[in-house]
Amino acid sequence: MSFSGSLDDRAAIRELLERYADAVFRRDPAQWGACWAQDGVWRLMGMEITGREAIITAWTQAMAAFEVAAFFVQPGALAIEGATAHGRSWTHEVLKARDGSLRRVVGAYEVRFVNEDDGWRFSARSFHVVLEG
Repeated sequence: MSFSGSLDDRAAIRELLERYADAVFRRDPAQWGACWAQDGVWRLMGMEITGREAIITAWTQAMAAFEVAAFFVQPGALAIEGATAHGRSWTHEVLKARDGSLRRVVGAYEVRFVNEDDGWRFSARSFHVVLEG
């Protein structure tokens, strides 16, 4: 899979990924949560969280452990098929815990997207760690 679909849709999905990353940096649960479909599914660390409100709650609780969360994203592949799409994005996170310790995580998200009335959203995101240190 590489990149396919209209350039407008590909740009809109890229902006979705960038809004998501910006919201992590700024610790903005409203902007971060708006990236998800109402019935979205987030899979990470052996958990599966379903529904936008539950996803926002889990993210807010996780973010409380960090003084700083730097989140960088790079699209890896994207295939758009009408009002849905699937793809992969690569992430690099630098996390500073409240105790001052640093953690770096490089990972990959397998992602499903849905184009709703007001734009593209994540319908499912599955994360796995590639490198941690």
